[in-house]
Amino acid sequence: MSKLLVKPNGKEGKVHDITPESAGWGYVGFGLYHLEPGASAKELMKGKEAILVIVEGKASITSDGQDFGTLGERKNVFERIKPWCVYVPAGAEWSATAVTKLTLAVCTAPAKDGSYPARVIGPDDIPSVERGVGANTRYIHPIAMEDQDFAESLLVTEVYTPQGNWSSYPPHRHDEDNFPEMTYLEETYYHRLNPDQGFGFQRVFTEDGELDEAIAMSSGDVVLVPKGHHPCGSPYGYEMYYLNVMAGPMRKWRFQNHPDHDWIAQRDAKPADA
Repeated sequence: MSKLLVKPNGKEGKVHDITPESAGWGYVGFGLYHLEPGASAKELMKGKEAILVIVEGKASITSDGQDFGTLGERKNVFERIKPWCVYVPAGAEWSATAVTKLTLAVCTAPAKDGSYPARVIGPDDIPSVERGVGANTRYIHPIAMEDQDFAESLLVTEVYTPQGNWSSYPPHRHDEDNFPEMTYLEETYYHRLNPDQGFGFQRVFTEDGELDEAIAMSSGDVVLVPKGHHPCGSPYGYEMYYLNVMAGPMRKWRFQNHPDHDWIAQRDAKPADA
């Protein structure tokens, strides 16, 4: 099995606990809880910030001493409605109690001073974006990208890829600290498939061939992207969802397409009558 593929360690409780140490990098952490109604989870954010994403279900959430009440709307992530989320600053403790069966993602990255307050990120704060054309079409909920100024380091977004389509495509990379041409961002992909027994593919590779992993992922798996290009595809019959977490030295997303495949982006960017 690829070292970049992380399987859930169970079906209940904290089923993913990816840290910078376990991933072998410096910034991104990703946790995932499956909680039954009435079950709780809490964590103290020492030296890091978090965005809690209610992937499915409803939860009563507190953060930094504030009670945000019961949040959550979608019963199944493939309803494609926007999520409810909570930002947790560095140094703060958060807690979540499941009101219904709950899937809760904990997206983390280093933070220095806790200068942004705890807050709810609700559906009204999250745009809906359609990107790509043809079999490269996908649908995006940017939860916390750089134009949303409420986090120190984190960039978080979720993407729906229809059956038979490609995503994070044409292949692109963001693995050099060379702003404004490119920013260094580590990334995790939490994948789900619909129907749940489906599978998807992701390739993580560098242009020099030093890293080249072709990964078949199942619903619930996480793929680590330490560097290189990282396109993914969803087979016919299976819709793909993924939740991305990115972080690095600068909270900006600047990437470059693979030189062999950038022609696709250039072609698709031209007006239809050009």
